[in-house]
Amino acid sequence: MKQQVLFVTVFLICWSASPHGAETKPAGDHPAGAHKVTTPEKIAWTHPPNFPTGFDLAVVDGDPSKEGLFTIRIKGVDGAMVPPHWHPNDEHLTVIKGTFLLGTGEKFDKATLQALPSGSYAFMPKEMRHFGQCKSQTIVQVHGMGPFKVIYVNPADDPGNKATKK
Repeated sequence: MKQQVLFVTVFLICWSASPHGAETKPAGDHPAGAHKVTTPEKIAWTHPPNFPTGFDLAVVDGDPSKEGLFTIRIKGVDGAMVPPHWHPNDEHLTVIKGTFLLGTGEKFDKATLQALPSGSYAFMPKEMRHFGQCKSQTIVQVHGMGPFKVIYVNPADDPGNKATKK
């Protein structure tokens, strides 16, 4: 009986201190607490100017260009490579389809690539230099706190820089 009273007391203290009635900030374009579903055929793929050839991006939730939680998907063709780069915020990556090869460091080194098959998860803390390659048609999901930026270790690797030189 004492254990039950203790449990109820602890529960009530924790519950009363929690923000159970507080309004939460929505992630993305849906109101707080609203249900959102996105099916594959509704995903809108684009090719951002600073993404390497062979990759497309889709925003699933949030706005990666602004502060706050975002979720994006990146689709790459077999053999597509991502040069060494980093982000000013933590990156959480989940392989949805295919196999993504991931390496860390300031130089692209095929010998250090680790195969991440479908279902794999990787975490790169902010400013960690990393690179990758698709071993098949691959889709990865990236989530984190924005703003999301890709900063290439070698500015000459930035496709956005190449586009402006034409």
